[in-house]
Amino acid sequence: MTIPATAQASDPYARLFREGYVHRDLYVSEQIFNDEMRYLFGRTWVYVGHESEIPQPNDFVTRTIGRRPVVVARTETGALAVFVNRCSHRGAMVCRQARGNARRFNCGYHAWSFSNDGTCVAIPLRHAYGEDLRLEDHNLLTASRVDSYRGFIFAAMTPDVPPLIEHLAGARDLLDQWLDRDEGQPVLVTAGAMQFQTHANWKTIYDNAGDGYHPPFSHQSMLRVFAKRYGDIDMQYYRANFDESPLLSKDLGNGHTLLDQRPAMHSESAWKRQHPHPSREILEAALIEQFGPERSLELLDASTGSGLNLNIFPNLLIIGNQIQLVEPVAVNKTVIHWFSTKLEGVPDEINAIRMRMQEDFPSFGEVDDTAHFEACQRGLETVPEVEWVNVGRHLKTGVGYTDTDGLWREPISSDLHLRSYYAAWHRIMAAAHPGPTP
Repeated sequence: MTIPATAQASDPYARLFREGYVHRDLYVSEQIFNDEMRYLFGRTWVYVGHESEIPQPNDFVTRTIGRRPVVVARTETGALAVFVNRCSHRGAMVCRQARGNARRFNCGYHAWSFSNDGTCVAIPLRHAYGEDLRLEDHNLLTASRVDSYRGFIFAAMTPDVPPLIEHLAGARDLLDQWLDRDEGQPVLVTAGAMQFQTHANWKTIYDNAGDGYHPPFSHQSMLRVFAKRYGDIDMQYYRANFDESPLLSKDLGNGHTLLDQRPAMHSESAWKRQHPHPSREILEAALIEQFGPERSLELLDASTGSGLNLNIFPNLLIIGNQIQLVEPVAVNKTVIHWFSTKLEGVPDEINAIRMRMQEDFPSFGEVDDTAHFEACQRGLETVPEVEWVNVGRHLKTGVGYTDTDGLWREPISSDLHLRSYYAAWHRIMAAAHPGPTP
């Protein structure tokens, strides 16, 4: 993350980076946060939802792109539409529900009406605006680009972005691997989400998603309880020298990264490594009765936590079997949405088991992480004398190398994740910012 000397004069963000370090202003500056909402989230592909959330014509969900409220809808013809949830009249939100089914959206303030592709279709007492007012001049602002990859919907506010496939880079193959476990049954996202509001900058959450250094320390009490009760199961492989384990971190390109626990989690049977959940034995017995022990174990191994932390910059995190959506609210406030998933066309017992496992970590482990997010934010905000944050783990140890898939890998405790996504952050922000140094 070294900035060429020739670029520094014209680069408004060069001061925030030096080799192995990033500046605290990235987490505490309100100006930088506002720039991110405009230039970063406004200049790249942003995940806005899954097609299974809007399966029928006229279904919709409400989301954000940065802080922009948007509606993600399936039109009457089945096409995908993403438009800004702001009336073109006075700026009020035209949709105030999280989800539903609607052909039109009527602004509650003055009843201006819009179709579910954002087209303005009616204005009450329109004659008072004069004969030259045209409805089409008051359509809602729509995303410039909308695309879907295997059910994952992305939108971009500017047309000047590469094709979605190109943007996904190496994350595409990992997303395929996540989707194609067992027989590749379609993934369905359950309605609603478990939400955590944390008083921390959104990047603190993104930092943690690719941080393989913290689990044995941050989640020490959880691992100790599991070890005491059940022995060598679940994530106990973190209790040894995990830098010498086959666990790894990868740079997938364009700010996307991977933490891969599969070499340990799936070395024998991921299902057998799982600690007990409610009805585990009953559901397993029902599957064995239907399919026999060998096929049952295949089904269970494929549906146990994936062993992947797949981080798709800037706001999509796939953790285990869950989809995590990071929503920035303010420079020191973020909402984290955890969406559980199920599979179409599998035995009911499999989806019941998936749900029990998906209830587990957010309720037990996310509270640890949230406490650390807020502790980091407080330290960063209140101590201006310490300006730099260390992101140099394994930067100079020489242990990284290009893997057989052509992607750069390092041990799982590396800060490769932070260095990779900040390189993308810097590239997008520096290219978009038109004004003086923030």
